[in-house]
Amino acid sequence: MVRITAGKGGPSMMDVARHAGVSIATVSNVINGKGRVTEDTATRVRESVAALGFVRNDAARMLATGSTNSIGMVLADLDNSLFVDMAHGAQQGADGNGHRLLLGNAACTIDRQDDYLRLFDEARVAGVLLAPMEDSLAGIERMRSHGRPIVLLNYQQDGADCCTVLVDNEMVGYLAARHLIDNGRRRLAFLAGKDYYQPVHARREGVRRAAAETSGVTLEEIDTDGLLFEHGLAAAAMLRERKLADVPDGVIAVTDDIGNGLAAGLHTDLTARVPEDVAIVGCEDNRSAQSGPVMLTTVRLAGIEMGQAATELLFEELSTPADEHRHRTVMLEPTVVMRGSSAIAGAYA
Repeated sequence: MVRITAGKGGPSMMDVARHAGVSIATVSNVINGKGRVTEDTATRVRESVAALGFVRNDAARMLATGSTNSIGMVLADLDNSLFVDMAHGAQQGADGNGHRLLLGNAACTIDRQDDYLRLFDEARVAGVLLAPMEDSLAGIERMRSHGRPIVLLNYQQDGADCCTVLVDNEMVGYLAARHLIDNGRRRLAFLAGKDYYQPVHARREGVRRAAAETSGVTLEEIDTDGLLFEHGLAAAAMLRERKLADVPDGVIAVTDDIGNGLAAGLHTDLTARVPEDVAIVGCEDNRSAQSGPVMLTTVRLAGIEMGQAATELLFEELSTPADEHRHRTVMLEPTVVMRGSSAIAGAYA
């Protein structure tokens, strides 16, 4: 029996090789799943790894290769299930390519987003997926200057040298308004805050286009202080102060959270019923769309598909020589998911 005394840093690959009676190269092949090793030898190496408590030093491996088998993903807001769906899609894509996904939540702050980009850069990830809410050109350029490919999700960054996956956010607003118009609503309102966020601005443009192309449709734009449930509640309180004839009969909420807040607030005052008096359509198909007092009709943004498409673009770039790679933009189309907030009860599936 071979007796091994590990150093201060724990057992090394050399210790495992001595314990198993094989070469370091054989241990490396077993651990990394490379090369030809008989099953008996591989079993002996794994038993030695377990007996010694060996843990691979990824930091040393990173220094030797210049990168890891991990990719980083920075998301604007994990409180919003759209970004959670993006992460699920990216996880599937990373797993399928033998990589791990490291996740960072920017919590809607550009400083925290930059902190995660620096962290992933220092960790020498193979590449980065970024779903920002605002201009991020400086961070993108820094990552690319260090040789790390980066793919953007749900944001069109002017001047960025990278691949992008988008949902047509102008079409999101257009479809939401068109759904209401096609179901007979004529006094529309658009509830939104933070118009400097690119998706918010694009959805507003889509709503305006749908309203302008239909005779007899009016559009009121109601600015909220933010994009959350409480901002929808505040809008409902404001609308409840009006006579019913002055309340919009169709409302597009720029996020599902605002739509849910509006529905909850109006639900407390049966003089403005949802959907009989006020039909509501949200945007995103957030998981919260099915948790309010009325299930919310919404426009689905395909978050899982965005995450999957982004990882495909990233690994495509990683596997292509730099002088042959051409950046691409993948555009995904939104779809309306009809629920109870925009139809008379019993009139929808």
